[in-house]
Amino acid sequence: MKTQLDCLPCFLNMALNGIRKACPGQEDVHEAVIREWAKGFAEADFNESPPSIAGRLFRMTSKHIGNVDIFKAQKDASNKRVLELLPNITATVHGSTDPLLAAMGVSIIGNYMDCALIEQFDWEAELGHLEKGLDKSLFASFIDKVKVQKSLLILGDNAGEIGLDTILTGLLQADGVKVTYAVRGTNILNDATFEDAKIVGMSDICEVITSGVDTPGTVLDRCSPEFKERLKKSPVVLSKGQGNFESLWGVMDDVYYAFKVKCPVVANITGHPMKTSLFCIEN
Repeated sequence: MKTQLDCLPCFLNMALNGIRKACPGQEDVHEAVIREWAKGFAEADFNESPPSIAGRLFRMTSKHIGNVDIFKAQKDASNKRVLELLPNITATVHGSTDPLLAAMGVSIIGNYMDCALIEQFDWEAELGHLEKGLDKSLFASFIDKVKVQKSLLILGDNAGEIGLDTILTGLLQADGVKVTYAVRGTNILNDATFEDAKIVGMSDICEVITSGVDTPGTVLDRCSPEFKERLKKSPVVLSKGQGNFESLWGVMDDVYYAFKVKCPVVANITGHPMKTSLFCIEN
């Protein structure tokens, strides 16, 4: 999807939130970063996706603060909270009349763990509505395809969320499906990396690879050649999170998307209101 004017205030909020956490009290650094981002807006190509532009702007930030994982504390807190709740959530999913559908609902709810928006949404409050609003017919056809192919590539999104994704991954693996889970290539926002996959146990239950990207979404021209080859050969791809949706919608065919609609721009594109748990495929 292309970047729109409404994306720019969101970019600035992410930058200011992150830089204040990374450099508390250093107003000169905060101002320098925001001014540089504002300058970047003037030079940006809005034909690029929001994650593509955001990734480049965050790389510019490193010259002011070094290679700092700005959202590490938040990522650690999200992973910790998910691990605390995971036994009860897993039991609820396994006790559902349709565990796979319930597991997908959990994974989508976890997409609320977004550094730019986490204070606006209460993901734990939604855990009592795991299957609310999901397209059950489309999900059933997705599961059928996955079971026939016995293979699924999941494009992961946020820390914390990746812990909830272990439920769906575990169920599919137990059903004979080889799941491969892709994480970011470097620290960007609160997106999941190899470290997060290890912390929540994802690397214990399936193959974890990196897309190689330094962007908050699977921006194809920032992916490693090895990952692009894996992506090309994968018979079924599940894209988790709004950042991956923004990167791939209108760019790649036959991708299943699972995420929370978290902004007016995406709500307008999808035709679904904010806070919708969306499982869809681009026609």
